[in-house]
Amino acid sequence: MSSQKFESFSLPSGLQVVVEPMSGVESAAVTLMIPAGSVLDQPGKSGTAAILSEMLPRGAGDLTARELSAAMDNLGLQRSVSGGVGYITFSAATTADRIAEAIPLIASIITAPHLNEQQFGPSRELVQQALNAIDDEPQQRLGQFLRRCSYSAPWGNPAEGTLVNIPDITLQDVQQHYNSSICPNHSVIGVAGNVNAAELQDTVAAAFEGWSPKEVVALDADGVEASPKHVEHDSAQTHIGLAWKTVPYRHARYFEAWATVSLLSGGMSSRLFTEVREKRGLCYAISASINTQKDQARVFGYAGTTNERAQETLDVMVAEIRRLHEGITEDELQRCKARAKSTLIMQQESTMSRSSSLARDTLHLGRVLGLQEIRSRIDSLTVDQVRDFALEYAPDSMVLVTIGPDALDASCLKGTAPAV
Repeated sequence: MSSQKFESFSLPSGLQVVVEPMSGVESAAVTLMIPAGSVLDQPGKSGTAAILSEMLPRGAGDLTARELSAAMDNLGLQRSVSGGVGYITFSAATTADRIAEAIPLIASIITAPHLNEQQFGPSRELVQQALNAIDDEPQQRLGQFLRRCSYSAPWGNPAEGTLVNIPDITLQDVQQHYNSSICPNHSVIGVAGNVNAAELQDTVAAAFEGWSPKEVVALDADGVEASPKHVEHDSAQTHIGLAWKTVPYRHARYFEAWATVSLLSGGMSSRLFTEVREKRGLCYAISASINTQKDQARVFGYAGTTNERAQETLDVMVAEIRRLHEGITEDELQRCKARAKSTLIMQQESTMSRSSSLARDTLHLGRVLGLQEIRSRIDSLTVDQVRDFALEYAPDSMVLVTIGPDALDASCLKGTAPAV
């Protein structure tokens, strides 16, 4: 991989900007991450951040919603606003020669959105429709419950909100969320593409000049939902969710954590896929991945199966997780490394992926982790390191959430995994 150069600067408001010039491309991308996600939704108002994310691009500054959309379309700007648990993220990409014109439009969406009654109703309705769709999709519902049983509130708040709270959210609630949390301090802009960092600094400084810092809200933990949790659902299928603690992205041993999860669920040769799906034919879908927040993380596992085979699926999943440290081979680890390097190459070719990584790394690590450094850390992983991590961080307890007609026997979660 070619060497990477990053340039960073901070505005007087506290807004951090990180730029990665990429001379071999013709595009440029911007990712702005603001710590204003659902973690800041007030009790009984779950969904405020989601509605705010929907409203932000619906008119800003002197431009109506239609005019703003037309202006961005005229620049060929592919864009999205998404509300997450920790952050509201604005992502955009266009040709490199147009990014300087796009940045003032992006800034107006963040610093001068209209947030009026005309836009509130349709935005709330769209969020409610999205929640209705989730309510009809058991796997997505399972993810929400799994988060709430794994993280203390408000870190367990669903990014999408909840159907029961949406009708009670008012325009004033959304405006209050904006006024209290949309601020430049602790926010980061990542820019990647064929850009000049010095020229970009002047553009960003002028566009965000009026954005004032605010005091950041302190959060207190408020309990976690009980597990095991079963949600009754009349269906021919049972959906199983498991979660256990691991280290977050900023932790020194994160890549060891990544490798252990990749051994479990990194492809069609991974242990869960091979043992649970291929050899025994227990389920039609199975996976595991790391869900990382800034200071805490969980591994989330999922399996979808028939009701008749649900108990055996759970037992075998838990057994495979518990015996992960056993028999790790060099070939297994090399397959994990090969998959990771393939992903890195694709990231190197995508300005959108790079701008997102710049912002995320700055928020989580306080610096950018270059692709060459990531590759080096992956290459240096050994079987002994991964086995030691799997042993040291083996789950002494797991969260279990199931959706289906019948609850499952959770005794496999206690003590030694059953022989299956």
